[in-house]
Amino acid sequence: MLDIELLEGDYDVDNWLKAVRGFENEPEKGERCAICFDRRFEVTAEQAAKMGEKTFTSTLLTSPKKSLEQLKISGDALGKKFNIEFLAPDYRKASGTQEQNILAKADALYRQDYCGCLYALNIQRNSQERLADELFSPISQQIQPESIEARIELYEKRWQLEDENKAYKIIKERFLNWRQMHGFLRIKKQTIPVHFLPLSTLKNEYTRGKIDVQVKDLHYMNRDEVKFITLKTYNKYAKTTYLSVQELMFSSPTFEEELKIRQQLISNPYDLSSILVVEEIPKQKLEIIYKSEIYEDVKEVLLEIS
Repeated sequence: MLDIELLEGDYDVDNWLKAVRGFENEPEKGERCAICFDRRFEVTAEQAAKMGEKTFTSTLLTSPKKSLEQLKISGDALGKKFNIEFLAPDYRKASGTQEQNILAKADALYRQDYCGCLYALNIQRNSQERLADELFSPISQQIQPESIEARIELYEKRWQLEDENKAYKIIKERFLNWRQMHGFLRIKKQTIPVHFLPLSTLKNEYTRGKIDVQVKDLHYMNRDEVKFITLKTYNKYAKTTYLSVQELMFSSPTFEEELKIRQQLISNPYDLSSILVVEEIPKQKLEIIYKSEIYEDVKEVLLEIS
């Protein structure tokens, strides 16, 4: 280890959002980046000067997505303000970026393939025709596949294995991912608490109908392959004791546990129909407004080698 102390500054997201207002659609290496550098380097240069340091630098210099010229202009200006030198070597020249990739792969390091800025991420994912799932955070706080929280969990487990001197390997796995954007159930224009099981999809974002038939624990709507179960049924399969759907919505079990519930209800592993959890099965006509996305994705998997 390098034995370098880490000082974490305030995230200060609210002030950052105000500072870049009006520059949301700027491309990488545009004016929004310059504003961001100024804010970050001012805090860094001020802290370094307080500690009696004579120089400061930035890991952003290694990023192929950032302008070296922009970084130097901002760093030099803030260095001058606090009477401290900004070090800005070109780490990318002479195949520096490729060497970084080789070293990171050799040491099984996580490499983020986007800037940490939500606007840049959205622009990049749109150009790739990919969902910016890094920006999703369910109200249940459930950790979903290939989310930022899932990546943190994986690398914390990796640190644990290293501390225990256990062998491991990080591999990549292609899989079918899912994210829910929103979901509403309405009866007579009144919104009813509802929880959607993972992998629920709807052909269109809106459907309406009524419960047509019950087979065992599943209640089938007469349109769009929609199915319902009661909270009592959910508790039976999940071995939980939720008292209300609202409680379930804000503190649901793990993604994997909910997948098991789905598999117990429907034997077809490829089924993507919507399964809604409600306290009581509706007897009247109902409306569903729902949007989710199923998409091909790649995730890292940690394997412990015995």
